Amino acid sequence: MSPKPLEGIRVIDLCVVWAGPFGTMLLGDLGAEVIKPENPFVFQPMTRGAMARPPQALADNSIAWAGGVPGGNIGDRPWDYSPTFVSLYRNKKSFTVDIRRPEGLDVLKRLVAASDIVYENNATGTMEKLGVTYDWLKAANPKIIFIRVPAYGSTGPYSQARALGVHLEAVMGHSLLRGYSDADPSSNTAIYSGDYLAGAQGAFAAMAAIWHRDRTGEGQLIEIGQAENAAAMFTQAIMDYSLNGNVQGAITNRDVLGRAVQGVYPAKSPGTAATMDDRWVAISIEGDDEWSAFAAAIGNPAWASDPRFATSDARLANHDEIDARIAEYTATQDDYELMHRLQAVGIAATPVLEASRMFDDPHLRTRDFFRTQTQRSSGTYEYVGPLWQLPETPVEFYQPPVMFGEHNEYVYREVLKVSDDEYQSLLAGGHIADAYDPSVP
Repeated sequence: MSPKPLEGIRVIDLCVVWAGPFGTMLLGDLGAEVIKPENPFVFQPMTRGAMARPPQALADNSIAWAGGVPGGNIGDRPWDYSPTFVSLYRNKKSFTVDIRRPEGLDVLKRLVAASDIVYENNATGTMEKLGVTYDWLKAANPKIIFIRVPAYGSTGPYSQARALGVHLEAVMGHSLLRGYSDADPSSNTAIYSGDYLAGAQGAFAAMAAIWHRDRTGEGQLIEIGQAENAAAMFTQAIMDYSLNGNVQGAITNRDVLGRAVQGVYPAKSPGTAATMDDRWVAISIEGDDEWSAFAAAIGNPAWASDPRFATSDARLANHDEIDARIAEYTATQDDYELMHRLQAVGIAATPVLEASRMFDDPHLRTRDFFRTQTQRSSGTYEYVGPLWQLPETPVEFYQPPVMFGEHNEYVYREVLKVSDDEYQSLLAGGHIADAYDPSVP
């Protein structure tokens, strides 16, 4: 088998929540050895779940991906199988150490000396309070690459501010650019797109830094401010204001460039007892030729030849009425059948799928999008597959979502080569564990 693209690269994952863990997961998928130090005395909320030992009521009443557990059963090790965790911690190793104490910080320093990248996305100041600065890292390893992914960056008036995904969406304008055009932002659901973009950008920056180090021998400090990084997704709104003084707002499902027709329309519901609004199809029609093809595909109804809909400008001006006409038709159609019929004549169309239907989607199944993994704590489940298809260096899931302290022996014995006496001392001090301390809720 061919070597993995990042084989031989070791990454220390000091990350929390989503943005950082997603980036290190991508590096792990590409073959880097990702090692996560975890503190048995400190639980990071929304990293291994909502709480180390959540009450059953929390699991019963939480959104599954936030505070839930498989099957709703808390079990003995809920920190090992929270959806927030297992979705981001494949292809990683876990060992435990309390880096708040001098002997624990020394363990981290020795691991830094044997690594290539340190990656973190904690609140600004967290690493400094622990003594983990770039200068400290360079003293341990002059060639180290330090990737930091704070919410707002380390400089500027917001640098010390705390933020989660919903706050970043607000400050970068995303909360105002999506949703219904006649509704206020409170009706939106947070989608945390900035977390995943920052993670992807962090992995990209890491590979560029590795390339630079291999050419020059130099490590470097890389900073990715999540807010400004995510704001770059909405350059059309920024440039519209810069060039024209226009302030864009939410446009529901309309085309951002003002082309007609585009929308999400109701499709036929399965069975007879279901309501008519639980399946949908997204349709985009550009130009007169596509409009004619669309009309033919749905049987050339009389309204499709209405002079008010004859040109793109006319369709844009009468978009609301067209939406109503299309919705009346699509509500009688199966979403997949309609997609294939429209795609056959060059119209962009697709069903709107919830998670349960994604699992059954023939396209995703054909492309091996889902991968089965077995973890000792949670059992066997299907997970989202790799982001890339690299035929010469295939992405494999060689490590299922890692359990807490699963690789203590490997890291301490093989990587750090600690003596038996030191190992026993760290064990007695609570640094080495396979579960959170009973004092952690």
